[in-house]
Amino acid sequence: MAQSQNTKVEYTTRATSMHGLSIYGDVMIGDVAFEFYNERNPEDYIQIPWDEFDHVAAEVLPGKKITRFAIFTKENGHYTFSTRDNKATLRAVREHVPADRLQKSENFFQVAGHGLSSIGHAITGKLGRK
Repeated sequence: MAQSQNTKVEYTTRATSMHGLSIYGDVMIGDVAFEFYNERNPEDYIQIPWDEFDHVAAEVLPGKKITRFAIFTKENGHYTFSTRDNKATLRAVREHVPADRLQKSENFFQVAGHGLSSIGHAITGKLGRK
């Protein structure tokens, strides 16, 4: 059985982990870590201590609706989650992560624009050489 790192639970909700296949379970936010536990297999869990957080990026749609968020760690990459109430979850995370580390992720058009821009730079860089 998985052992929680938290000594005090501040917020808990149903969630989906989008790390690989979608896995349904529960998110627990406590005084020591952000934790996700699989509802079908308690041994399948994700525990991220607050000092391992690099930043959090949230996908914000028009109308300030948050569809999902990603937690980027210093060592182990990133983990994507969606909860029943993403705003409340991020408010609870904000108690432990500085506000400058909570970011709005780029939308589809911004990412596509960066890609087109880099293609343009690559073409002009090749044409400009002799």
